[in-house]
Amino acid sequence: MTFRLPGFGSFSKLWKNNPYLGLASGNSHLSHFLMNYCAIKNQQRWLSLTTLSLQNTKAMDLLTAKTRYYRKNVEGSNKVSSDSSHFFAAGAAKKRAQMNPQSKDPISPPLRNTIQLPTKPLNSEEWDKLKGDFKGKASFENWISSQLTHCHSPVDVAKSLLAWVASKNNGIVSYELLVKYLCLCVFHKQTTEIIDVYEIMKARYKRLEPGGYTLLIRGLIHSDRWREALLLLEDIKKVTIPSKKNYDDCIQGALLHQDVNTAWNLYQELLGHDLTPMMETLKAFFDFGKGLKDDQYTNKLLDILLYLRNNQLYPGESFAHCIKTWFESIPGEQWKGEFTTIQKSGQCLGCGKTTESIHLTLEEYELLKENIMRNVIDGGDQYKKTTPEELERFQNFVKSCAPFDIVIDGLNVAKMFPKARESQVLLDVVSQLAKQNQQLLVLGRKHMLKPCSRWRKDEMEKVQKQASCFFADNISKDDPFLLYATLHSGNHCKFITNDLMRDHKACLPDAKTQRLFFKWQQGHQLAIISRFPGSKLTFQSILSYDTVVQTTGDSWHIPYDEDLVERYSYEVPTKWLCLHRKT
Repeated sequence: MTFRLPGFGSFSKLWKNNPYLGLASGNSHLSHFLMNYCAIKNQQRWLSLTTLSLQNTKAMDLLTAKTRYYRKNVEGSNKVSSDSSHFFAAGAAKKRAQMNPQSKDPISPPLRNTIQLPTKPLNSEEWDKLKGDFKGKASFENWISSQLTHCHSPVDVAKSLLAWVASKNNGIVSYELLVKYLCLCVFHKQTTEIIDVYEIMKARYKRLEPGGYTLLIRGLIHSDRWREALLLLEDIKKVTIPSKKNYDDCIQGALLHQDVNTAWNLYQELLGHDLTPMMETLKAFFDFGKGLKDDQYTNKLLDILLYLRNNQLYPGESFAHCIKTWFESIPGEQWKGEFTTIQKSGQCLGCGKTTESIHLTLEEYELLKENIMRNVIDGGDQYKKTTPEELERFQNFVKSCAPFDIVIDGLNVAKMFPKARESQVLLDVVSQLAKQNQQLLVLGRKHMLKPCSRWRKDEMEKVQKQASCFFADNISKDDPFLLYATLHSGNHCKFITNDLMRDHKACLPDAKTQRLFFKWQQGHQLAIISRFPGSKLTFQSILSYDTVVQTTGDSWHIPYDEDLVERYSYEVPTKWLCLHRKT
């Protein structure tokens, strides 16, 4: 597909700054930007640019964007070492992986660029020479454009590339190159250039690809034509549901231009599509509300905090600082915030109040038990490998022997320390717990009873003397049995395994039940962290408090993600923002 703009002999005449199409690049702060939106379908679509007269001026942002939130230093008195000793603590999985280097995949050395990227605009002869030096198999134009975009090169360098391409192709520039140039302009917030590209696309296309829409929306929100980003959002809706990133940009644009009603309407629309809002979106609402005396707006922000609670979501560190600043800025209210940790007992080191217990209420426990029985044990669990006969045999076994204090995944525990003999590891665990007068159940497979170098008969006999044991067929999976026995023993019963049970959690019917499962799991799963021959085993501590946003009305406790801590989805933060009214 091509189009021509009469009156121009080459692409360079679209911009009138200089023969290189040079335009001083913006000095805006670097910010994270979605490079994946620049992915365009492989088919080449061509734009022959020779008709539309677009007036261009010096690049400038028409409106100043909100200043990037910088990280505040926490006062020394508030710095408390986090308790990361429990199995689900943020960063614990990464530490375990570092202790097991065999699990790491070898890292290939990065490929070196075959040519040096230009740092200033080039003329036609200089681009010709650079192309001659290129030894890659890909198209030079596409490769160099991708590199300029990836490295956030100055806009005028990319512009000189487009001028050179146009001069070699009778004014024709590929759609892919144009969108990559747009991506670079958006990154540098070159508003005038963004609007120029927008006019070109608007003149020629009734519909754009998702990447094009996303870039234009992101670029337009900082200009006085920001409402046209809302029109692009409507265009997306005609084809599909906009992404949460599209909504985030439009909401931020509305707040930037003081249109609060539009921002809240877009937020409700986003939730209505069952999309999870970006933390940047929520943070923008709190940023806007600083020092604002508006009870209705305040209640909406408190609803956002309750949304975080109900969906077990955690703000990042800068967002937590923003929440603290907002509370302390509410006119007529005396809020004080501090960053702290929670003691193992559940007591906040900041205000001294006790946070919510990790243990389920009786009603929650019965609901979870019923759902696990229906969705994981009795049927529908695609990960389960057993027979109805064996399951019935196990259920009868549990009825005759329960309740248990601790249920042990025997095979999982035995293989926790690869250099040690499996039966010896299992015996050590069972012996240590039996000395504490714990009623134990060991779940295993029948092959564990077959004597061999890894499974000694005398050690397995000692295990069976100190614990109730159930050995399933070798094709069976232990997890459903472990869940059944633990839940039927009562809320006091713990279980030991390193399995995170994400497959079984995924089988539960809704997000609420899945959150109940994770809450129960955090309060009942024991993990072994060390074992030395002849010495005691060390277990990681179990959480006694729930890690969710919580409030008592005159206080808020908000767990948040630290910037430098890598937290996996099955882990919870260890740092908290404590907010309470001054007395």
